[in-house]
Amino acid sequence: MTDKKLLKSLSNLGFPMFEPSEELDVNETLAEVVKSRDTRLWEGFPVLLANAADSYQFSPVLVEQQLSNKGQKKHFHQLMLLSLSLYTVHHLTFPWSNKFKKTLSDNDKSQVKKWRNYLVHNQPLQWEGTELDPERLRGLFALYFEQNAEKSRRQKDKFEEFSLEYALSQVFSPKQKELFKKKLEGLPLTKTEQEYYSRTVKKKVVALANSELNSLSRKLLEQ
Repeated sequence: MTDKKLLKSLSNLGFPMFEPSEELDVNETLAEVVKSRDTRLWEGFPVLLANAADSYQFSPVLVEQQLSNKGQKKHFHQLMLLSLSLYTVHHLTFPWSNKFKKTLSDNDKSQVKKWRNYLVHNQPLQWEGTELDPERLRGLFALYFEQNAEKSRRQKDKFEEFSLEYALSQVFSPKQKELFKKKLEGLPLTKTEQEYYSRTVKKKVVALANSELNSLSRKLLEQ
């Protein structure tokens, strides 16, 4: 993987300082981050890993296959423990992390617990001459949560929009739905449109606004 491709792939995994790319192999990208020995990227590893898990493509085995020596594989393991420590702070789990926990040695479990406490108390995390900033680790992960919340909000809004469109289509014809929306938005109607609205659409609106009818409809749906 070239440096340019790595930087673009990092953007797709949630590191916002890089340009986006349409192509992404999450396991190759994570392997390249491990091999980079770049502290800045390692501090963002928990975010990259969380986004990789969201894509359902992440596989620790496939990442390890792209690491050429024991040192790189050890760094990958340490970064996995680091990520697990940060996820523990936020009570966050993934299907892969539940499996990963079952493979941990007692020393690994102690390491996760120790690093979790370091993160909570804002102490630097160190191993083999590498020092990671707890504020950057938490800050990047906070950004991940904000982005996920915004993504969920957009998905919820879109679902509600589609649901409303479907409901309107069950009650109104296309022309009636158009007049309903124009009236709702306060847009002017032509004389013909106003007459049609009053004669047809308004009657349906009045019926839909009836609280008793709404209650009975919900009761029927619950049966």
